[in-house]
Amino acid sequence: MTDVQRVEIELAEDSPDAPRRVEIEYCTQCRWLPRAAWLAQELLTTFEAELTELALKPGRGGVFVVRVGDEVVWDRREQGFPEPTAVKKAVRDRVAPGKSLGHSER
Repeated sequence: MTDVQRVEIELAEDSPDAPRRVEIEYCTQCRWLPRAAWLAQELLTTFEAELTELALKPGRGGVFVVRVGDEVVWDRREQGFPEPTAVKKAVRDRVAPGKSLGHSER
């Protein structure tokens, strides 16, 4: 990583405009609250210093969508149910690009 890339990453992490809110919308009809809550716990544990908010949003019709800010980073209808590592990488790339996910990245 070059010094310029490092500075850009640090600026992105410190920017007040950087998305810091994650939303997990889940289907109440399908009883996917436990799955959404477990994923929320994984994200909050990994990004405890980087996130300002994590919301669980009840939905219907088989929805299971993860958003960072207004951007959809995972949609079950298109990608299937996510592995936590895949979602962590997608969130990390938006809220903390320089953060290592440790053994999860191997």
